[in-house]
Amino acid sequence: MANGLKQDISIGANLKALRKKNGLLQKEVSAQLEVMGIPVTEGIIAKMEQGRYSVRISVLLALKKIYKMDSFDDFFTGLHL
Repeated sequence: MANGLKQDISIGANLKALRKKNGLLQKEVSAQLEVMGIPVTEGIIAKMEQGRYSVRISVLLALKKIYKMDSFDDFFTGLHL
């Protein structure tokens, strides 16, 4: 049995909004992640933003830096159980 975390509530819309707020294209985010040692293609970024791909915690940590965020709160804005 795998112990991986699975996304059950999509944060995709928030990821897209944060990327656009920072004036970045998906390919630019992908390139910055690659420089940080996290290989994520532009296609995977698109799938994450569509809620069709589970976001790894390492990617969230890196996106927090790329998007110059003080906390993780903006990833979860507007989400409810």
